[in-house]
Order: sequence, then structure tokens, then C-alpha cells
Amino acid sequence: MVSEIKHIVQAFQQASAAGRRSALATVVRVDGSSYRRPGARMLVEDNGQLTGAISGGCLEGDALRKAQLAIHRGQNSLVVYDTTDEDDLQFGVKLGCNGIVYILFEPIDTNIPDNPIELLKQVLAERRAAVLATLFVPMMTEQQQPGTCFFADADSQRAVLPMGCPAEPIHHLQVRVMANRQSIVQSLPGTPWQVLMEFMPPPVTVVVVGAGNDAIPLTAMANMLGWETIVADGRDTHATRQRFPNAEDVIVAKPEALESSIQLDEHCCVLLMTHNYNYDLAVLRWLLQKNCFYIGTLGPKKRLTRMLEDLENEGIQIKKERTEIIYGPTGLDIGAETAAEIALSVLSEIKAVHENRSAGFLKDRPASIHERMEEESLPGQQLSVQQQ
Repeated sequence: MVSEIKHIVQAFQQASAAGRRSALATVVRVDGSSYRRPGARMLVEDNGQLTGAISGGCLEGDALRKAQLAIHRGQNSLVVYDTTDEDDLQFGVKLGCNGIVYILFEPIDTNIPDNPIELLKQVLAERRAAVLATLFVPMMTEQQQPGTCFFADADSQRAVLPMGCPAEPIHHLQVRVMANRQSIVQSLPGTPWQVLMEFMPPPVTVVVVGAGNDAIPLTAMANMLGWETIVADGRDTHATRQRFPNAEDVIVAKPEALESSIQLDEHCCVLLMTHNYNYDLAVLRWLLQKNCFYIGTLGPKKRLTRMLEDLENEGIQIKKERTEIIYGPTGLDIGAETAAEIALSVLSEIKAVHENRSAGFLKDRPASIHERMEEESLPGQQLSVQQQ
């Protein structure tokens, strides 16, 4: 989601600079199955340019027309696509996804300080978890829709709630979503509104220790995913901006110096791929004390076993929970041979680990592909509703 937001914000800035108007389309609720889940977004420009996606391609054509109408009217609108009937041509599309999809369209007015794009920028501003709220009225699509109206992280909050919106349930949901790290769709008591309350984790950062040719497709693919990349190597001939133009940082340093140069957190993963045993060993020595969720090593398993044995022979006590995050050889078993195939294998495994998935075949998954969002009512005051 964060990577999609990054591309949408960049596209909006380019469109705005060119004098084009835009609308943000957001999936706010799904009943049944759909290609995209609540929180999927797409920016629609008045010239028809699309950034992001709200479906597998079946809704985009009609959504373009609805977004341009919202831009023309200057008013938020909600459109409900019922895909449960394969013969339903109400919207000019045959979907067959067996679900009902609620899409909110919000024309972006740059004169409003807390417009939806500005709130999305807040998600990207700091490397920390955040919550974003979007209010909508599901049963009356012609009624004025509040839209994206609330942002909060650990230190700050920005809210443009409509009149009559109970602040206490919103705050309750913010705390709950941050604690559970899971988005929810929720009815607000005493009002016609529902809220999509999204958990927004920071983007994954991939630290690639090793600037060989095999690191080039890996960092390029990670960039396509919207992940941040840092490349480090002791060789100034390899670790250059020319070779890694999309990296957040390119560091030339000895292994011991990297510890003070790279800040690691629970959303970081590290790949040891210098093909230099002593360099990788020196990095692993301090890396085991850091708070990252994944450590991957290239090469055969016996290479990793030897490194761990060498560290233990030095008197370094390696905790079991730390060895459990080390993957060597790194990557999924997909028969990868070329550098690009290996990059696909490695990044797929990182994605699976980060999402706590088994990385098996989807056809063998007993549950649905997407986790169902929690949806229930909240305790709160019964308040009269007054639209802003």
C-alpha cells in the first residue's frame, strides 16, 4: 500500500505542476471477493492518466468516467459496483468477481490544506507506522461523502472530521488499529457513516551488502515494489550511483564501519551478498544484535553454517530467535539461475516472511487469498448527523 501511495503522490505532483486536475479513487469496502481490497487507490487525472489500481483492470474504465465527473462537479462521490451477477451490465463491465466493491472518488483541491493527497504525504513523511481514516456513507451513494479525513502516528494527528462525527470512536479505532497492526472497516454508532481505518506500516528497507552485478536487478525489482534500498560495499568501483541510481543510499565502507552508517529497525531486511566470506562474516557479527526481520545469505547452506560456527568459536552467544530470522541460502525454491531470477526468488521470500505467509501455491491455500477485514459496530453516543 505504501509503495502505491508513493507513486500516487509523485504522479499528483507532476499533474499539479502541469496544471492538470486529479481525483483520488479509493476502495473503501468490499463485500465478498474482489481483486483489490479496501485501501487500494488510484489517481485519475483529467487527461485520463491513471496511477495505481482499484481492480484487475475491469473497473478502471468506468472509474475513469466517474472520477472525471467528480472532478467536474468538485464533489466527493461513492459508486457501488455489484459484481455478484455475471450478467449485470449496469456499469458496462462484466466482472464476475462475486463481490460488491465500494469506490470513493475525491477530487483534489489544493486550496484545502488537509486534502487527501496532503494526508497521504504524511504517511510518507516519517519512517513510522501510521493510521489513515476515510469516512463514507455506504447506503446512500448520492449523499455527500466526507472522504479521507484523519491521519495519526505515534507523535502527531491531523483531523478534518465532518460536523456530527463522534471523535471518541475514531480515537478508539486509532488505538486499536495501531495495537493490532491491522486495518478495519467500521460503522460509527449513531451516524450513517462507516470508516475505513487503515494501518500504514513503513516501507520495507532492503540493505544489500554487496554491490556486484547480481545486486543490480535485485535493487531494481525492490524499487518497483516501492521498497527502499541501501547498497553497501567496500569497493568504490562497485558501490556507485551510476550502478544503483534508485538506491536511497550507496555506501563505500569496511564492514565494521557499516554499523554506524545504517539504521536498522523491524521493517528492515539485510542481504549478505558480497561473495567475500570475511566481509560477510564481519557484518553478520554485529548484525545479529540488530532489530531487523530478515537476514539472507547467498551461497550454500554450509557457508552459513561455517559463519555461525566461527562466531560461536569467538565466544559470541547467538540466541535462537536470531538464528530463526537468518535464511541461507536466501530465496524461494523456484529453480532460479540468472541474476534476475535469483532476485525474484529472494524478494519473494522476503515478502512472504514480512507478511507471515508460507509462500506456497495459492491453489493449495484453504482460506481466501486476502484476509477478511474486521467489521463490527463500536460503542458510543447516539449523535445527530450534520454534514459539513
